[in-house]
Amino acid sequence: MNILILGAGGREHTFAWKISQSPLCKQLFVAPGNSGTSSLATNLNVSVVDFEGIKEQVLTHAITMVVVGPEDPLVNGIYDFFLQDIELQHVAVIGPQKAAAQLEGSKEFAKEFLYRHQIPTAAYESFTKETVNEGYTFLETLKPPYVLKADGLAAGKGVLILTELEKAKQELKSMLVDSKFGVASTKVVIEEFLDGIELSCFVLTDGKHYKLLPTAKDYKQIGEGDTGLNTGGMGAISPVPFADSNLLTKIENRIVNPTVEGLIKDNLPYKGFIFIGLIVVDNEPMVIEYNVRMGDPETEAVLPRLKTDLVEIFQAIDNESLNEIEIEIDPKTAVTVMLVSGGYPEAYDKGKEITGIEDVKDSIVFHAGATNVDGRIMTSGGRVLTVTSLGDDFRSALETSYKSIDKIKFDAMNYRKDIGFDL
Repeated sequence: MNILILGAGGREHTFAWKISQSPLCKQLFVAPGNSGTSSLATNLNVSVVDFEGIKEQVLTHAITMVVVGPEDPLVNGIYDFFLQDIELQHVAVIGPQKAAAQLEGSKEFAKEFLYRHQIPTAAYESFTKETVNEGYTFLETLKPPYVLKADGLAAGKGVLILTELEKAKQELKSMLVDSKFGVASTKVVIEEFLDGIELSCFVLTDGKHYKLLPTAKDYKQIGEGDTGLNTGGMGAISPVPFADSNLLTKIENRIVNPTVEGLIKDNLPYKGFIFIGLIVVDNEPMVIEYNVRMGDPETEAVLPRLKTDLVEIFQAIDNESLNEIEIEIDPKTAVTVMLVSGGYPEAYDKGKEITGIEDVKDSIVFHAGATNVDGRIMTSGGRVLTVTSLGDDFRSALETSYKSIDKIKFDAMNYRKDIGFDL
Protein backbone atom coordinates (compact mmCIF):
# COMPACT_ATOMS: atom_id res chain seq x y z
CA MET A 1 0.00 0.00 0.00
CA ASN A 2 0.96 3.66 -0.42
CA ILE A 3 1.26 5.50 2.91
CA LEU A 4 1.42 9.21 3.78
CA ILE A 5 2.90 10.50 7.05
CA LEU A 6 1.92 14.05 8.07
CA GLY A 7 4.55 16.13 9.86
CA ALA A 8 8.12 17.39 9.64
CA GLY A 9 9.92 16.50 12.87
CA GLY A 10 11.97 13.77 14.49
CA ARG A 11 8.79 11.85 15.30
CA GLU A 12 7.86 11.72 11.61
CA HIS A 13 11.38 10.68 10.53
CA THR A 14 11.14 7.84 13.08
CA PHE A 15 7.74 6.80 11.69
CA ALA A 16 9.21 6.85 8.17
CA TRP A 17 12.22 4.79 9.30
CA LYS A 18 9.96 2.17 10.89
CA ILE A 19 7.27 2.08 8.19
CA SER A 20 9.84 1.83 5.38
CA GLN A 21 10.98 -1.50 6.92
CA SER A 22 7.53 -3.04 6.33
CA PRO A 23 6.96 -5.28 3.28
CA LEU A 24 3.35 -3.99 3.36
CA CYS A 25 4.51 -0.48 2.40
CA LYS A 26 4.89 -0.03 -1.35
CA GLN A 27 5.47 3.73 -1.58
CA LEU A 28 6.00 6.12 1.30
CA PHE A 29 5.31 9.88 1.31
CA VAL A 30 5.84 12.52 4.02
CA ALA A 31 4.23 15.97 4.07
CA PRO A 32 6.10 18.23 4.42
CA GLY A 33 8.92 16.06 5.81
CA ASN A 34 12.58 16.99 6.36
CA SER A 35 16.09 16.01 5.21
CA GLY A 36 15.85 12.69 7.06
CA THR A 37 12.52 11.62 5.60
CA SER A 38 13.70 12.52 2.07
CA SER A 39 16.19 9.61 2.19
CA LEU A 40 13.40 7.11 2.94
CA ALA A 41 10.33 8.59 1.26
CA THR A 42 9.07 11.23 -1.15
CA ASN A 43 8.57 14.58 0.60
CA LEU A 44 5.45 16.50 -0.48
CA ASN A 45 5.39 20.27 -0.09
CA VAL A 46 2.03 20.61 1.64
CA SER A 47 1.12 21.89 5.13
CA VAL A 48 -0.31 19.48 7.71
CA VAL A 49 -3.40 21.70 8.06
CA ASP A 50 -4.00 22.21 4.31
CA PHE A 51 -6.68 19.51 4.09
CA GLU A 52 -7.55 20.24 0.44
CA GLY A 53 -3.85 20.07 -0.48
CA ILE A 54 -3.52 16.78 1.40
CA LYS A 55 -6.60 15.41 -0.43
CA GLU A 56 -5.03 16.28 -3.78
CA GLN A 57 -1.83 14.40 -2.88
CA VAL A 58 -3.74 11.39 -1.53
CA LEU A 59 -5.68 11.05 -4.79
CA THR A 60 -2.64 11.76 -7.02
CA HIS A 61 -0.47 9.12 -5.33
CA ALA A 62 -3.24 6.53 -4.65
CA ILE A 63 -2.55 6.71 -0.90
CA THR A 64 -4.64 4.34 1.24
CA MET A 65 -3.29 5.14 4.73
CA VAL A 66 -2.51 8.47 6.43
CA VAL A 67 -0.48 8.48 9.66
CA VAL A 68 -0.93 11.79 11.48
CA GLY A 69 2.16 12.91 13.41
CA PRO A 70 1.36 16.28 15.09
CA GLU A 71 -1.72 17.39 17.03
CA ASP A 72 -2.83 20.37 14.91
CA PRO A 73 -4.47 18.43 12.04
CA LEU A 74 -6.19 16.09 14.53
CA VAL A 75 -7.59 18.90 16.69
CA ASN A 76 -8.70 20.64 13.47
CA GLY A 77 -10.57 17.52 12.34
CA ILE A 78 -8.56 15.84 9.58
CA TYR A 79 -10.14 12.45 10.36
CA ASP A 80 -13.62 13.96 10.01
CA PHE A 81 -12.58 15.66 6.74
CA PHE A 82 -11.66 12.24 5.29
CA LEU A 83 -14.84 10.60 6.63
CA GLN A 84 -17.08 13.25 5.08
CA ASP A 85 -15.44 13.20 1.63
CA ILE A 86 -16.72 10.43 -0.65
CA GLU A 87 -13.36 10.28 -2.49
CA LEU A 88 -11.44 9.81 0.77
CA GLN A 89 -13.69 7.59 2.89
CA HIS A 90 -11.73 4.45 1.96
CA VAL A 91 -8.46 5.89 3.32
CA ALA A 92 -7.34 4.68 6.77
CA VAL A 93 -6.46 7.59 9.08
CA ILE A 94 -4.36 6.84 12.16
CA GLY A 95 -5.55 9.33 14.77
CA PRO A 96 -8.76 10.24 16.61
CA GLN A 97 -11.77 12.10 15.26
CA LYS A 98 -12.09 15.80 16.14
CA ALA A 99 -14.36 15.30 19.16
CA ALA A 100 -11.88 12.90 20.81
CA ALA A 101 -8.90 15.08 19.84
CA GLN A 102 -10.25 17.68 22.30
CA LEU A 103 -8.49 15.59 24.97
CA GLU A 104 -5.41 17.50 23.80
CA GLY A 105 -7.14 20.48 22.20
CA SER A 106 -8.73 21.64 25.48
CA LYS A 107 -7.25 21.23 28.95
CA GLU A 108 -10.71 21.82 30.47
CA PHE A 109 -12.27 19.09 28.26
CA ALA A 110 -9.53 16.67 29.38
CA LYS A 111 -10.05 17.53 33.06
CA GLU A 112 -13.82 17.03 32.78
CA PHE A 113 -13.20 13.65 31.09
CA LEU A 114 -10.81 12.60 33.88
CA TYR A 115 -13.24 13.61 36.62
CA ARG A 116 -16.23 12.01 34.86
CA HIS A 117 -14.46 8.67 34.60
CA GLN A 118 -12.85 8.87 38.05
CA ILE A 119 -9.30 8.78 36.71
CA PRO A 120 -6.78 10.16 39.25
CA THR A 121 -5.63 13.72 38.47
CA ALA A 122 -4.94 17.04 40.23
CA ALA A 123 -7.80 19.21 41.53
CA TYR A 124 -8.54 22.17 39.24
CA GLU A 125 -10.80 25.10 38.30
CA SER A 126 -11.20 26.91 34.94
CA PHE A 127 -11.40 30.69 34.44
CA THR A 128 -12.02 33.21 31.65
CA LYS A 129 -11.41 36.96 31.29
CA GLU A 130 -14.83 37.56 32.89
CA THR A 131 -13.97 35.46 35.97
CA VAL A 132 -10.34 36.54 36.42
CA ASN A 133 -11.08 37.92 39.93
CA GLU A 134 -12.46 34.53 40.97
CA GLY A 135 -9.21 33.07 39.59
CA TYR A 136 -7.22 35.30 41.95
CA THR A 137 -9.36 34.10 44.87
CA PHE A 138 -8.88 30.44 43.86
CA LEU A 139 -5.09 30.93 43.72
CA GLU A 140 -5.23 32.20 47.32
CA THR A 141 -6.73 28.85 48.41
CA LEU A 142 -3.78 26.88 46.98
CA LYS A 143 -0.32 26.24 48.32
CA PRO A 144 2.63 27.18 46.08
CA PRO A 145 3.82 26.36 43.49
CA TYR A 146 0.88 27.44 41.28
CA VAL A 147 0.13 25.69 37.98
CA LEU A 148 -1.50 27.72 35.18
CA LYS A 149 -2.39 26.01 31.88
CA ALA A 150 -3.67 27.69 28.72
CA ASP A 151 -6.78 25.72 27.73
CA GLY A 152 -5.92 25.45 24.01
CA LEU A 153 -2.89 24.41 21.96
CA ALA A 154 0.11 26.63 22.68
CA ALA A 155 2.92 24.63 21.02
CA GLY A 156 3.97 23.10 24.34
CA LYS A 157 4.56 26.51 25.95
CA GLY A 158 1.16 27.14 27.59
CA VAL A 159 1.95 25.74 31.06
CA LEU A 160 3.42 27.97 33.77
CA ILE A 161 4.58 26.81 37.22
CA LEU A 162 5.12 29.73 39.60
CA THR A 163 6.28 29.90 43.20
CA GLU A 164 4.96 33.36 44.17
CA LEU A 165 1.25 34.15 44.56
CA GLU A 166 1.51 37.72 43.19
CA LYS A 167 3.47 36.52 40.15
CA ALA A 168 0.82 33.82 39.57
CA LYS A 169 -1.92 36.48 39.66
CA GLN A 170 0.02 38.67 37.21
CA GLU A 171 0.51 35.75 34.83
CA LEU A 172 -3.17 34.79 35.06
CA LYS A 173 -4.09 38.35 34.03
CA SER A 174 -1.47 38.25 31.27
CA MET A 175 -2.94 35.00 29.89
CA LEU A 176 -6.65 35.85 30.17
CA VAL A 177 -6.79 39.63 29.75
CA ASP A 178 -3.66 40.36 27.68
CA SER A 179 -3.91 37.16 25.54
CA LYS A 180 -0.34 36.04 26.30
CA PHE A 181 -0.91 32.79 24.35
CA GLY A 182 -3.49 34.21 21.92
CA VAL A 183 -6.76 32.27 21.61
CA ALA A 184 -5.14 29.34 23.47
CA SER A 185 -5.45 31.29 26.74
CA THR A 186 -8.99 32.68 26.40
CA LYS A 187 -9.61 30.10 29.12
CA VAL A 188 -7.06 29.04 31.75
CA VAL A 189 -7.05 25.95 33.96
CA ILE A 190 -5.50 26.43 37.42
CA GLU A 191 -4.65 23.17 39.15
CA GLU A 192 -2.98 21.99 42.32
CA PHE A 193 0.73 21.24 42.02
CA LEU A 194 1.65 17.58 42.26
CA ASP A 195 5.12 16.73 43.54
CA GLY A 196 6.52 13.50 42.12
CA ILE A 197 8.40 11.95 39.22
CA GLU A 198 7.00 12.06 35.70
CA LEU A 199 6.78 9.46 32.96
CA SER A 200 4.78 8.92 29.78
CA CYS A 201 2.57 5.98 28.91
CA PHE A 202 1.71 5.22 25.26
CA VAL A 203 -1.43 3.37 24.23
CA LEU A 204 -2.59 2.16 20.82
CA THR A 205 -6.35 1.79 20.42
CA ASP A 206 -8.69 0.79 17.59
CA GLY A 207 -11.64 2.31 19.47
CA LYS A 208 -12.56 -1.02 21.10
CA HIS A 209 -9.32 -2.70 22.16
CA TYR A 210 -5.95 -1.36 23.20
CA LYS A 211 -2.28 -2.36 23.39
CA LEU A 212 0.40 -0.77 25.54
CA LEU A 213 3.65 0.47 24.05
CA PRO A 214 6.78 0.91 26.23
CA THR A 215 6.89 3.70 28.79
CA ALA A 216 9.28 6.63 28.34
CA LYS A 217 10.52 9.62 30.28
CA ASP A 218 11.38 12.86 28.55
CA TYR A 219 13.37 15.89 29.66
CA LYS A 220 11.66 19.17 28.86
CA GLN A 221 13.87 21.91 30.27
CA ILE A 222 16.81 23.39 28.35
CA GLY A 223 19.22 23.38 31.30
CA GLU A 224 20.99 20.56 33.10
CA GLY A 225 19.32 19.37 36.27
CA ASP A 226 15.94 20.35 34.77
CA THR A 227 16.55 24.09 34.93
CA GLY A 228 15.74 26.96 32.60
CA LEU A 229 13.01 27.34 30.01
CA ASN A 230 10.71 24.60 28.79
CA THR A 231 11.38 23.14 25.33
CA GLY A 232 9.65 20.64 23.08
CA GLY A 233 11.88 18.01 24.71
CA MET A 234 15.67 17.57 25.07
CA GLY A 235 15.86 13.78 25.30
CA ALA A 236 14.06 10.62 26.36
CA ILE A 237 14.64 7.20 27.90
CA SER A 238 12.59 4.03 27.34
CA PRO A 239 11.69 2.01 29.36
CA VAL A 240 11.53 4.01 32.59
CA PRO A 241 13.73 2.20 35.15
CA PHE A 242 11.47 2.93 38.14
CA ALA A 243 8.28 1.70 36.40
CA ASP A 244 8.11 -1.77 37.97
CA SER A 245 5.34 -4.32 37.34
CA ASN A 246 3.38 -3.07 40.38
CA LEU A 247 3.32 0.54 39.07
CA LEU A 248 2.55 -0.59 35.49
CA THR A 249 -0.41 -2.64 36.77
CA LYS A 250 -1.76 0.43 38.61
CA ILE A 251 -1.33 2.56 35.47
CA GLU A 252 -3.21 0.04 33.33
CA ASN A 253 -6.04 -0.63 35.80
CA ARG A 254 -6.61 2.91 37.10
CA ILE A 255 -5.75 5.00 34.05
CA VAL A 256 -5.47 3.17 30.70
CA ASN A 257 -8.53 0.92 31.09
CA PRO A 258 -10.87 3.69 32.28
CA THR A 259 -9.55 6.03 29.55
CA VAL A 260 -10.37 3.61 26.71
CA GLU A 261 -13.70 2.67 28.31
CA GLY A 262 -14.44 6.38 28.83
CA LEU A 263 -13.90 7.08 25.13
CA ILE A 264 -16.40 4.34 24.28
CA LYS A 265 -18.97 5.52 26.88
CA ASP A 266 -18.68 9.14 25.72
CA ASN A 267 -18.95 8.11 22.04
CA LEU A 268 -15.56 9.62 21.16
CA PRO A 269 -14.28 7.64 18.12
CA TYR A 270 -10.58 6.99 18.47
CA LYS A 271 -8.15 5.05 16.25
CA GLY A 272 -4.56 5.81 17.03
CA PHE A 273 -2.11 6.72 19.78
CA ILE A 274 -3.03 7.98 23.23
CA PHE A 275 -0.09 9.61 25.01
CA ILE A 276 -0.77 9.86 28.74
CA GLY A 277 1.51 12.20 30.70
CA LEU A 278 1.73 10.82 34.25
CA ILE A 279 3.18 11.84 37.58
CA VAL A 280 3.86 9.30 40.31
CA VAL A 281 3.12 10.71 43.79
CA ASP A 282 3.92 8.35 46.70
CA ASN A 283 3.93 5.44 44.23
CA GLU A 284 0.44 6.36 42.97
CA PRO A 285 0.10 7.33 39.27
CA MET A 286 -1.96 10.41 38.34
CA VAL A 287 -2.68 11.99 34.95
CA ILE A 288 -1.09 15.35 34.15
CA GLU A 289 -2.34 15.53 30.54
CA TYR A 290 -3.46 13.64 27.47
CA ASN A 291 -1.93 14.02 24.03
CA VAL A 292 -3.69 12.49 21.04
CA ARG A 293 -0.53 11.46 19.15
CA MET A 294 2.94 10.14 19.89
CA GLY A 295 5.35 12.37 21.77
CA ASP A 296 8.55 13.86 20.42
CA PRO A 297 11.32 12.93 21.35
CA GLU A 298 9.70 9.90 23.04
CA THR A 299 8.86 8.37 19.63
CA GLU A 300 12.58 8.26 18.84
CA ALA A 301 13.15 6.16 21.99
CA VAL A 302 10.00 3.98 21.83
CA LEU A 303 9.74 2.95 18.15
CA PRO A 304 13.34 1.62 17.83
CA ARG A 305 12.35 -0.94 20.52
CA LEU A 306 9.27 -2.11 18.59
CA LYS A 307 9.93 -5.40 16.78
CA THR A 308 6.43 -5.87 15.34
CA ASP A 309 5.65 -4.53 11.85
CA LEU A 310 4.18 -1.05 12.46
CA VAL A 311 2.06 -1.12 9.29
CA GLU A 312 0.52 -4.42 10.41
CA ILE A 313 -0.40 -2.72 13.71
CA PHE A 314 -1.92 0.26 11.86
CA GLN A 315 -3.97 -2.10 9.66
CA ALA A 316 -5.30 -3.80 12.81
CA ILE A 317 -6.23 -0.38 14.24
CA ASP A 318 -8.14 0.44 11.05
CA ASN A 319 -9.87 -2.98 11.04
CA GLU A 320 -10.62 -2.85 14.80
CA SER A 321 -8.73 -6.12 15.25
CA LEU A 322 -5.92 -4.84 17.49
CA ASN A 323 -6.72 -7.59 20.01
CA GLU A 324 -5.46 -10.16 17.47
CA ILE A 325 -1.96 -8.63 17.19
CA GLU A 326 0.99 -9.57 19.39
CA ILE A 327 3.28 -6.61 20.04
CA GLU A 328 6.91 -7.61 20.50
CA ILE A 329 9.30 -5.22 22.26
CA ASP A 330 13.10 -5.30 22.42
CA PRO A 331 14.09 -5.66 26.11
CA LYS A 332 17.01 -3.26 25.61
CA THR A 333 16.88 0.36 26.78
CA ALA A 334 16.76 3.16 24.21
CA VAL A 335 18.08 6.64 24.96
CA THR A 336 17.63 9.60 22.65
CA VAL A 337 19.42 12.95 23.02
CA MET A 338 18.22 16.07 21.19
CA LEU A 339 20.71 18.40 19.49
CA VAL A 340 19.36 21.95 19.35
CA SER A 341 20.30 25.29 17.81
CA GLY A 342 22.18 27.78 20.00
CA GLY A 343 19.71 30.15 21.66
CA TYR A 344 16.78 27.71 21.50
CA PRO A 345 14.07 27.80 22.92
CA GLU A 346 14.41 31.58 22.44
CA ALA A 347 15.71 33.26 19.24
CA TYR A 348 18.16 31.15 17.23
CA ASP A 349 19.80 31.18 13.80
CA LYS A 350 18.89 28.79 10.99
CA GLY A 351 20.82 27.70 7.92
CA LYS A 352 23.90 26.26 9.70
CA GLU A 353 25.56 23.36 7.90
CA ILE A 354 25.52 20.01 9.75
CA THR A 355 28.46 17.63 9.27
CA GLY A 356 29.43 14.20 10.59
CA ILE A 357 26.04 12.44 10.51
CA GLU A 358 27.43 9.84 8.08
CA ASP A 359 30.24 9.04 10.58
CA VAL A 360 27.75 7.82 13.21
CA LYS A 361 27.71 4.00 13.14
CA ASP A 362 26.48 2.86 16.59
CA SER A 363 23.39 5.10 16.92
CA ILE A 364 20.40 6.10 14.79
CA VAL A 365 20.24 9.78 13.84
CA PHE A 366 16.73 11.13 13.31
CA HIS A 367 16.37 14.53 11.64
CA ALA A 368 13.97 17.12 13.11
CA GLY A 369 14.63 20.78 12.26
CA ALA A 370 16.93 19.97 9.34
CA THR A 371 16.59 20.39 5.59
CA ASN A 372 18.52 19.36 2.47
CA VAL A 373 19.87 22.33 0.50
CA ASP A 374 21.72 21.28 -2.69
CA GLY A 375 22.95 18.08 -1.06
CA ARG A 376 24.03 19.75 2.20
CA ILE A 377 22.12 19.17 5.45
CA MET A 378 21.30 22.53 7.06
CA THR A 379 19.56 23.50 10.31
CA SER A 380 15.99 24.75 9.82
CA GLY A 381 14.54 24.65 13.35
CA GLY A 382 15.28 24.83 17.06
CA ARG A 383 15.38 21.09 17.68
CA VAL A 384 17.67 19.86 14.90
CA LEU A 385 18.59 16.16 15.33
CA THR A 386 18.04 13.33 17.78
CA VAL A 387 20.62 10.62 18.42
CA THR A 388 19.18 7.30 19.63
CA SER A 389 21.15 4.33 20.96
CA LEU A 390 20.19 0.95 22.42
CA GLY A 391 21.96 -0.64 25.38
CA ASP A 392 21.56 -3.14 28.20
CA ASP A 393 20.66 -0.25 30.51
CA PHE A 394 20.15 3.49 30.12
CA ARG A 395 23.73 4.31 31.17
CA SER A 396 25.35 2.22 28.43
CA ALA A 397 22.86 3.47 25.82
CA LEU A 398 23.49 7.05 26.91
CA GLU A 399 27.26 6.61 26.69
CA THR A 400 26.87 5.39 23.09
CA SER A 401 24.65 8.36 22.20
CA TYR A 402 27.15 10.85 23.61
CA LYS A 403 30.06 9.17 21.74
CA SER A 404 28.03 9.45 18.53
CA ILE A 405 27.21 13.11 19.22
CA ASP A 406 30.96 13.86 19.34
CA LYS A 407 31.07 13.13 15.59
CA ILE A 408 28.32 15.62 14.67
CA LYS A 409 29.01 19.33 14.26
CA PHE A 410 27.05 22.49 13.51
CA ASP A 411 27.57 26.07 14.63
CA ALA A 412 26.36 26.77 18.22
CA MET A 413 25.08 23.19 18.64
CA ASN A 414 23.70 22.60 22.14
CA TYR A 415 22.45 19.52 24.01
CA ARG A 416 21.92 18.34 27.55
CA LYS A 417 24.78 16.29 28.96
CA ASP A 418 22.77 14.90 31.89
CA ILE A 419 19.84 12.97 30.38
CA GLY A 420 18.81 10.38 32.98
CA PHE A 421 20.45 12.36 35.82
CA ASP A 422 17.41 11.82 38.09
CA LEU A 423 17.24 8.03 37.64
